[in-house]
Parts: sequence; C-alpha cells; structure tokens
Amino acid sequence: MAIKFQYNKTSLQYIEKQLKVRMRTLPIIKSKETALRLEVKKSKEEAVELERQLESQIAGYESMYALWGEFDPSLVELKDVELAVKKIAGVRVPLLNNIRLEVKPFGVFSSPKWYFDGINLLQGLAKTAVEREFVLAKLALLEHARKKTTQKVNLFEKVQIPGFQEAVRKIKRFMEDEENLSKSSQKILKTLLQKRKEEEES
Repeated sequence: MAIKFQYNKTSLQYIEKQLKVRMRTLPIIKSKETALRLEVKKSKEEAVELERQLESQIAGYESMYALWGEFDPSLVELKDVELAVKKIAGVRVPLLNNIRLEVKPFGVFSSPKWYFDGINLLQGLAKTAVEREFVLAKLALLEHARKKTTQKVNLFEKVQIPGFQEAVRKIKRFMEDEENLSKSSQKILKTLLQKRKEEEES
C-alpha cells in the first residue's frame, strides 16, 4: 500500500501523527490477538471434551438399545436455552447460562423401572449436545475475531508503519535537500553580488 503524501511540513506533521497513532495502537492490538488466541485454544479444548462426553453418552445409549423401542423420547423436551453476553478481548461472545429441559408426566407405576435411567440419559445427551453446539458457535466467533485482529497486526507491522516511516524519511530528506539548495543558491548569489560590487568599485 503506497502512502500518499506531499513534500511539505503539513504533510510531514500529518504522517508523523498517523505513525505515532499506529505505534501506540500496535501493542494493544497484539495483546488482544494473544488473548483471543488463548480463548480460541480454550474453546477448542472445551469442544473436544464435549465431543468425547457426547460419544461416551451415546455409547451408554447404545448399551440399552434393545429397550429404547419401548421408550417414548418425546417425554424429554428442550424448553429454553438462557444466554448472556460476555466481552472477551473486546469481542462480544454469548455465554450459556442455563439449559431448561422439561420431562412430561408419564405413568410411574405402568412404565418400566429403567424409564428413569432413560430420562436421565436423554437429559444428559440433550444438555451435552446443546453445550457442544454452543461452544462450536462461540469458537467460530472467536476464530473470526482472531483472524481479523491478526490481519490488522500484520497490516500495521508490515505495511503501514514501515510505509509511514519511509514517507517521513523521504519528506525530511527532500526538505533538507531543499534547504541546502536554498543556502547554496544564497551563497552563490551573495558571491556574485560581491564580485559585481568589487568590479564596479575598481
């Protein structure tokens, strides 16, 4: 990205100001990127753990597979998922507060004894599945924010800061050259005037 500038003091002041802003902001963005990287790592580990839990719960479900033909899965229903919002390194992420499941009434005496185990197993499966989906959604948000922040860090570090520094160097060099030329031309003019004056006097 080429930085547009003019060879004058106003342009120099503007570019120096932009450079200072980016130099001050860079450490903040870097710390944000680090925090997001850690959160992404934690969320990935959490997702893997929930996946493992879900698989073990499904294995428990399959061990009672023969009995599930008698079970009514509509007894357990997901009623509500309560969410909150939390800011992590300046990024708004949803926070899972509560998962409300409802168990519909059933004939306790007319149903087999293992129905209670079935209901508990189904509730566990439902909660873990919701938590896993939630963590995956949170992970996607954090990953997106981390990528954007990394792009900004790279833009500042590799493009804008070096570009502004180069522009400052070029403007300063041009202004110094202009000043030297001005001084040289004044000396030459002074020497010529003095020579003429001497010739006129003689």
